Amino acid sequence: MNAVTTLLLGASRAAARGDEDTWFNNPVIERKLGVATLQTLEMTFVSGALTILFGLLLGLALVTTGKRGQHSNRVLHEVLSQVVNIGRSMPFIILMVAIVPFTRLIVGTSLGWQAACVPLTIGAIPFYARLVESAVGGVDHGKVEAALMMGASRLQITWGVLVREALPTLIQAATVTLITLLGYSAMAGAVGGGGLGDLAIQYGYQRYETDVMVITVVLILLIVAIIQVVGDMLSRLVDHR
Repeated sequence: MNAVTTLLLGASRAAARGDEDTWFNNPVIERKLGVATLQTLEMTFVSGALTILFGLLLGLALVTTGKRGQHSNRVLHEVLSQVVNIGRSMPFIILMVAIVPFTRLIVGTSLGWQAACVPLTIGAIPFYARLVESAVGGVDHGKVEAALMMGASRLQITWGVLVREALPTLIQAATVTLITLLGYSAMAGAVGGGGLGDLAIQYGYQRYETDVMVITVVLILLIVAIIQVVGDMLSRLVDHR
């Protein structure tokens, strides 16, 4: 059954339920849409905050242990780089299932939005770390040399020069990461993660309730648009170049 046939069948079944049970009068939308939206936002922003924190540290470690870094260490840099490459190559659904025991160890369950935050964070940290490496690595090395000549410490160079100069790009990278996590959170709904993805699959797809599917998709697109607008505004705000 292709997508067009599914939508047509869903529309006919929705019509058969009567106008009083469709769109915003649908009991599923009235009872579950708000909770599902909140779960999606919680998954996205909790895992996003953890990803940005640990991904920034990992990305900075990649830069500072690299050939031109303040703590150049070829072996450590190669190990970290391979860890990032392996983490980025792992499909999210497979990762989510593979680390179920670890998820249970951390949050005590493998179901719900709290459990979904564990694989979301683990899967996104390598992605953001590589973006951080690219952003920080693009800072003009002359500014680093100028800071060294002025007697700046390695810590001051890392945070006061590299991170500060790359901040607009880092915010843009964080915006991309949050939007990616939002998409991953919808996939998490397929295996018990809750949220809008779970609502769309359980009712919009499996029960052919097209109104539920359409509204959840529109909500996800709206959240993506808001994240992008806010991210662009913050990036321009801190850009003093």
